[in-house]
Amino acid sequence: MSSPDPQVRAARNQSTSSASPAARGPVVAVTGAAYGIGALLTEQLAASDEVKQVVAIDERRGECAAAQWHILDVRDPAIADKLRGADVVVHLALDLDLETDAAARTAYNVRGTQTVLTAAAAAGVHRVVLCTSAMVYGALPDNELPLSEDAELRATAEATGVGDLLEIERLARRAPRAHPGLNVTVVRPAVLVGGTDTALTRYFESPRLLVVAGSRPAWQFCHVEDLCSALEYAVLEKVEGELAVGCDGWLEQEEVEELSGIRRMELPSAVALGAAARLHRIGLTPSPAGDLAYTMYPWVVSGSRLHDSGWRPQYTNEEVLAELLEEVSGRHTVAGRRLGRKDATAAGAAGATVALLGAAAVVRRARKARRRI
Repeated sequence: MSSPDPQVRAARNQSTSSASPAARGPVVAVTGAAYGIGALLTEQLAASDEVKQVVAIDERRGECAAAQWHILDVRDPAIADKLRGADVVVHLALDLDLETDAAARTAYNVRGTQTVLTAAAAAGVHRVVLCTSAMVYGALPDNELPLSEDAELRATAEATGVGDLLEIERLARRAPRAHPGLNVTVVRPAVLVGGTDTALTRYFESPRLLVVAGSRPAWQFCHVEDLCSALEYAVLEKVEGELAVGCDGWLEQEEVEELSGIRRMELPSAVALGAAARLHRIGLTPSPAGDLAYTMYPWVVSGSRLHDSGWRPQYTNEEVLAELLEEVSGRHTVAGRRLGRKDATAAGAAGATVALLGAAAVVRRARKARRRI
């Protein structure tokens, strides 16, 4: 490699005010860096001229060769040593898997976030970026369209993982008081799409779309690439505070049905919620009845803080829905439970709702039979 010319050498010897962006950019630590959103963000930050260095933390090594890797559990207090020298921590080591035991999931998510916040403060980190979900606003019939970032968090712990996310939000609010000098930014994406598996993405794996009578859903999506760009904005302090992120606007249920080509099956609220609750209670489905609320009522967010900072989503709701439908093509889910090909064929055109009700009826008959014995 040839040596730089004299002008370049002189520029490098000038004061830090004339240093390259990377030289004066932040050192960023990312937890959960080996998979999913964490892996995507780690690669993105490592390639950025505005980031000096990326420290990647996970229980296994990921594929980003440009990052400095540390292999450990985020609940290990030793993480404080790995965070020394970092300016910003992005905490993405969360378990929101539908199949994970709920108690184990909560223990991991809450303890991990507590440990990271405490360790970051001890290590002298000045900013922690947390990622929850716009689900923390709650899905309610009287929600404004769209919700502002400052809207009250009215969700309950009845939907998958939402109780964990609400506790993480409480930890985020308390952290600056418990650790003066530590700033916390919370990013709340809409329905996340792009290699994700949630109760809401599984909704589109059903042969029919369950619509609860009297409800008025509004669908807003967030592509994982848009989430990563919003996280990068937070890392670089181009925006701060509580941030909602998603595509601009929303889709009505009728538009979703037209774009997807999937027909609806409508049920009374009491029937749908009652059957879903019974099936989850006896372990036949991974999704509690609370997940249904997010397909019934709006929880669309404005994303005004990001927009005011100059950020814009690269994807539209229509584009993200199309990608989601392509992603789930060939998968078959009934009442939130993914089926094998044979089971799916048996379910046939009866649809998710009929299967849900049929299973509930079988459960009732089985219980009556046991009482007669």
